[in-house]
Amino acid sequence: MPPRLHLSPPHLGPHERGLVSDALESNWVAPLGPHVEAFQEEFAQAVGAPHALALSSGTAALHLALEGVGVGPGDEVVVSTLTFAASVNPIRYLGARPFFVDSEPGSWNMDPALLAELLQERARAGRLPRAVVLVHLYGQCADLDPIAEACERHGVALVEDAAEALGSSYRGRPAGTRGRVGVFSFNGNKIITTSGGGMLVSADGALVRRALKLSTQAREPAAHYEHTEVGYNYRLSNVLAAIGRGQLRVLEERVEARRRNFARYAEALGDLPGLAFMPEAPWGRHTRWLTTLTLDPARAGADREAVRLALERENIEARPVWKPMHLQPVFSGCGVKGGAVSEALFRDGLCLPSGSSLTPEEVARVAGLVRAAVPGRAGRARTPARALPGSPPA
Repeated sequence: MPPRLHLSPPHLGPHERGLVSDALESNWVAPLGPHVEAFQEEFAQAVGAPHALALSSGTAALHLALEGVGVGPGDEVVVSTLTFAASVNPIRYLGARPFFVDSEPGSWNMDPALLAELLQERARAGRLPRAVVLVHLYGQCADLDPIAEACERHGVALVEDAAEALGSSYRGRPAGTRGRVGVFSFNGNKIITTSGGGMLVSADGALVRRALKLSTQAREPAAHYEHTEVGYNYRLSNVLAAIGRGQLRVLEERVEARRRNFARYAEALGDLPGLAFMPEAPWGRHTRWLTTLTLDPARAGADREAVRLALERENIEARPVWKPMHLQPVFSGCGVKGGAVSEALFRDGLCLPSGSSLTPEEVARVAGLVRAAVPGRAGRARTPARALPGSPPA
């Protein structure tokens, strides 16, 4: 059997090796060091943010972002329901309550109309949420203008979870820079990686300085170890920052490679009945961090689980689209606005191998297996896939 074909493996090169060697030779291996400072500066420049703080994970960045905008025990925080649990767990860390908002079919991201309606309802009731965590999903920005305007209208802090969206843009503006705070992830499966790591960005220098203090165990500026509040061990090491610097140099190459993967999949599979790819919204650039699709079993003759298992039998990793947070047992007591769109995407959605090191031959192999798993339909005239709830008529 061929080696395992992973969904989104790391993709390293010579830049990282040279920079890591420099970190090791200098003996700067612990948190802090010249590569940490340089990585922060280079990342801030890359996304157009005034301030950036390198941290141990995207989850740590979101935790500090929420603390920075004032989230505390008993507060409500509105968050996209179609996401990974790490977008929600930090809300619980702070003793706050998540409230979920459904996706819209045009981008699979948070529905601006549902959010605006929810905030209006909360305003009338006199209990506005403390913050909105807006997730940019699978490499594509949500529709930021109406979402940001709704938050500004009601005085609610907007936090952008751009963990999956580095390299994407909204009307020419990089993901993660419209809200009060933006957070990114450098986990091993992301478009660039530091093995594990994250970044917090903001135009609010005081917020970033506060996050910096908390990320270093909230140590006070004294010769001895003085603490007046509880902090965290959230800083990124100098060695991992060196990896990040090398990865950042090839970010555009990685984006283009993933977009080429998508184009090849679209060419190979676009005629299959009942199959539809995640749309690229007109307002920005989709990095295609993951190539994602939906399958209507009534038209395709197979559901997404049958296709996933067919790939797994050939040692190829594919995964369902995120299970909505409002369906997760751990968040079963939390409220949700809408839900039908994200539930349909989870039911029918599949993520295909999408790594930037994927070869054209590997894409063709995956596509051929997908076609083989859709029984007897290949080559027929295109049949529209099952529409998502709320989609405009075809």
